[in-house]
Amino acid sequence: MPFDYDIPRLLAAVDRFPRVKVIVVGDVMMDVFIWGRVERISPEAPVPVVDVVKETRHLGGAANVVNNIVSAGGQALPAGVVGTDRQARQVQKMLADLGADASGLLPDPDRPTTTKTRVVAHAQQVVRFDREKRQPLGREMTDKVLAFLGESAESADAFIVSDYGKGVVTQKLMNGVRRIAQTRGRVVAVDPKVNNFRLYEKVTVITPNHHEAALGSGLVIDSERALERAGRKIIEDLDCASVLITRGEQGMSLFEKDGRSTHIPTVAREVFDVTGAGDTVIAILTLGLAAGLTLLEAAVLANFAAGIVVGQVGTSAVTAPELKDSVANGARRLRS
Repeated sequence: MPFDYDIPRLLAAVDRFPRVKVIVVGDVMMDVFIWGRVERISPEAPVPVVDVVKETRHLGGAANVVNNIVSAGGQALPAGVVGTDRQARQVQKMLADLGADASGLLPDPDRPTTTKTRVVAHAQQVVRFDREKRQPLGREMTDKVLAFLGESAESADAFIVSDYGKGVVTQKLMNGVRRIAQTRGRVVAVDPKVNNFRLYEKVTVITPNHHEAALGSGLVIDSERALERAGRKIIEDLDCASVLITRGEQGMSLFEKDGRSTHIPTVAREVFDVTGAGDTVIAILTLGLAAGLTLLEAAVLANFAAGIVVGQVGTSAVTAPELKDSVANGARRLRS
């Protein structure tokens, strides 16, 4: 269906972000980028030799969702587990530097802090290697996370579940999150992992990408009609209120339980890197909902945010001024 939206309402919602607090529970990570250039092939094997220029570290996974919320002006409280290693201390310091309370990141001596290292040369990723353990979180640690959520929920306006399939998001955790959120009438937004789709029943919104929506619905998405069927099937299977399918250069499609469906074309001028774009989408979508926007209005706002981050290389976050500028200057392009 065609759609319209009120630009002043979107801008006013961004201005309300500082009064919104979101609990982000899920897989906390560290993203490491090794930047360099390639000028020769190794004599040892047919692989490029990367001459390293610099190394940068960024919050990843659920921690990057926190980064996006805070960058956009909102308040975020992370909850999950880290290891007892150097990376855990770095993640906690980086969150503290953002002004986020990291007391909900519980140390688990049986797990390393999930760390993804990407080697990038000439603005292209050459290889990625991961340090992680993906087994489901144990009952004792899950109980500790849920206890923290219960203690913190009264002051929160919404919940985000950031599932990267590293073991934090389990049936027990989701049951607890739903119970805590529903008791207080709070939004629950989920950035899903395909293998865990069955866990996300009765949430407010789930945000799969095109590939995840196809796998989660069990359908081949090769047309707009097939996309519609997939969105409807996910809503029916999970009994959730809405599904926002992100589609890269083709924008986003929002499906709501009442039967409405809306395609939102992209506002990105160029797509350089989609790393972390899903984190940005769910952060801004949830902030928008908690700030009083409708699902469609919040999805439009998230679409503007995504258009900013995919035009940058590496994990990034959107600031409130950037977002407001994109809405003000890019609305005409989105509507055309």
